[in-house]
Amino acid sequence: MSGFDTNPFADPVDINPFQDPSVTQLTNTSQSGLDEFNPFSESSQLTNAARTTPAAQPSGHSQPAVLQTSVEPTPQAVAAAAQAGLLQQQAELERKAAELEKKERELQSHAASIDPRQNNWPPLPKKCPIKPCFYQDFSADIPADYQRICKMLYYLWMLHSITLLLNLLACLAWFTVDSSRGVDFGLSILWLILFTPCAFLCWYRPIYKAFRSDSSFSFFVFFFVFFCQIAIYIIQAVGIPGWGDSGWIAALSEVHGNLAVVVIMMVVAAFFTLCAVLSLFLLKQVHSLYRRTGASFQRAQEEFSQGILTNRSFQNAAAGAASSAAQSAFRGN
Repeated sequence: MSGFDTNPFADPVDINPFQDPSVTQLTNTSQSGLDEFNPFSESSQLTNAARTTPAAQPSGHSQPAVLQTSVEPTPQAVAAAAQAGLLQQQAELERKAAELEKKERELQSHAASIDPRQNNWPPLPKKCPIKPCFYQDFSADIPADYQRICKMLYYLWMLHSITLLLNLLACLAWFTVDSSRGVDFGLSILWLILFTPCAFLCWYRPIYKAFRSDSSFSFFVFFFVFFCQIAIYIIQAVGIPGWGDSGWIAALSEVHGNLAVVVIMMVVAAFFTLCAVLSLFLLKQVHSLYRRTGASFQRAQEEFSQGILTNRSFQNAAAGAASSAAQSAFRGN
């Protein structure tokens, strides 16, 4: 019945876990050890000294640290370095310029050796010591709209040259039947030698250049010279005796003479008449083309002024004239 004597509703007994005998024994032992330990005793110092590891000493003699000072270049050194760099760059540029000039000369010589625009007129044999003086290529230089009229003018010049040659032969035949016609024969030779190249240079080449570069100045030169050429054709077709022309009057004056000579002279007179008629027709054609190109007299003046001012010969002549005038004025003073 003892089990029933306990009161379950009574306060429980406080149980202290640290009152356990085993825990109490250990606690008392540690406390006694701490109480007996003296860190300042001789035995403790020996024990600590034995347990302490000394720091390692550096080998060799120690030297104080030296601070390295930075050395800045002087202005003279900087200037010398800059000058040396500039000289090096200049030498490099000069070397490149020399290389470019050399290549340019090589290209120019190569282009000159294969230049397709070499002079090809008049067409002369390669063995001939006289070389062609002009370049002429209708398909390359003249626009398609102007090629036909330009070729017709070239054919007119060829007809002009043939007519002058026939005039010389007619005057020669006339001279053979009439010894007093030596002056006409001599003048016919002069007209052939003079008018053939002059016609080519004075009116055919200007119109060729006018069509090639649309030059107003070349057009005006052609119109002026070609108008004079038409007047000469008319005079030659008329055939005034003593002027070196085998025209209609000269041919009719020999009707009662040698018939063969008369026929030759009339043929030449017909050629002069044909040249005059073709010249009038071509002049009208060129003038119509000229009006469509937009050329004008003012533009021709500007081209003439620009060409004169940029001409090296004119500049040298003007400089020489100015120098002579200045020297004369200085000597006069």
